[in-house]
Amino acid sequence: MKTFFTALFLLTVQFLFAQEEMYADGIFNFEENKPQKIFTDGARIRQSPQVNAQILDSLKANQPVLILKKEKMVLKLGERAASWYKVSYNKNGRNSEGYIWGGSLCTGYRNKNGYDFLLGLTKTITKKDPQFPAEAIQQNIAAVRMMEGNAVIDEISFETGSGESLSYGNFTVESNHKLKNVEFTLKATVSGEACGIPGYDQYILVTGKKLVALPQLMSVGDADVYYHHEEFIFPNDKGGIPNAFIYKMEEMEKDEHDREKKKKASKTYLWDGTAYRLR
Repeated sequence: MKTFFTALFLLTVQFLFAQEEMYADGIFNFEENKPQKIFTDGARIRQSPQVNAQILDSLKANQPVLILKKEKMVLKLGERAASWYKVSYNKNGRNSEGYIWGGSLCTGYRNKNGYDFLLGLTKTITKKDPQFPAEAIQQNIAAVRMMEGNAVIDEISFETGSGESLSYGNFTVESNHKLKNVEFTLKATVSGEACGIPGYDQYILVTGKKLVALPQLMSVGDADVYYHHEEFIFPNDKGGIPNAFIYKMEEMEKDEHDREKKKKASKTYLWDGTAYRLR
């Protein structure tokens, strides 16, 4: 009987620990033996994969590192949950190794026209829920930085929802979409895996040494019961108009009789070469 209760106790403890197991957000899943870049300026390199471990070094934003190993330990700060990684890097001509929290790394980076563009998450903020003003929600803030070496040329910030919306991320360079004085467009995307979890698209126009963030787009759906989708139509798209971009929204919801109710909306933003305004 004593052996039975001992086994039962151990199973209960294992179950409780399993319930508390933490998983890293997919956006912070970096491959081993692949290059990566530092996003958080002054990112700390530690002796072991723990937040209280000895600090060996600090690295500036845009510093290249090589991912050597992904550790099992996960640290959650606000709505950002990321694994620890063992990395190697070269600083001042010296090769070094250490451990870094994955949330300090870029979730995407690109090089274009001699500049580096870094995407990463900066913090979590608490704000009122627009649907339930008496309640508070946690929202992540992301940023795109235009870098020349370790110097920040320009930076813009935007919301990316809660940790549930960080299962997937993408950062791409698009064309200038035939907009005046726009050299090219950056697009940052984050989304969740489950139904009802919103995804966000953030377009950023690059004009010389300045970044211009367009209104953020959000899409969400729940199987075939409900969806809400937002997009932009640019001048080079079918239906586009010169030096303007068109916001389009469409949503559908089924009623208790399984009948679809659709709603559409649109508005046009004029672009003068440096800024946009509603027409």
